[in-house]
Amino acid sequence: MTRIESASGPWCYAHRMTTALRARVQNGRIVVEEPTDLPEGTVLELVPGVEVDDLPDDDREKLHAAIRRGLEQGRRGEARPIQEALADLRTPR
Repeated sequence: MTRIESASGPWCYAHRMTTALRARVQNGRIVVEEPTDLPEGTVLELVPGVEVDDLPDDDREKLHAAIRRGLEQGRRGEARPIQEALADLRTPR
C-alpha cells in the first residue's frame, strides 16, 4: 500500500496515481527512476515490491475473491477511508 500526503494534508492515492512508481536504492537513498506529477513535499509510505511469490493456488483464489468483494463493496459505496484501513493494518493483534 502507498499512502500519500501533501503539504496541504492527506489525499487518496487512487485519485492522483494511475501507475506504480519504480525506484531503486542508490547510496542508501531511494531514487525514483522517472519524473512524477506529485506535488512538492509529498510524503510516500513505501513497501518493497515482490517479483515472485509462492502463494498456493487455493490461497491465491481466496485473495482474488477478497479483492473482488472489496471492489464490489466500493461500487456500492461501502468503502472505508484509507486512513482507517491503514490504522487497522498497523495495529498489533
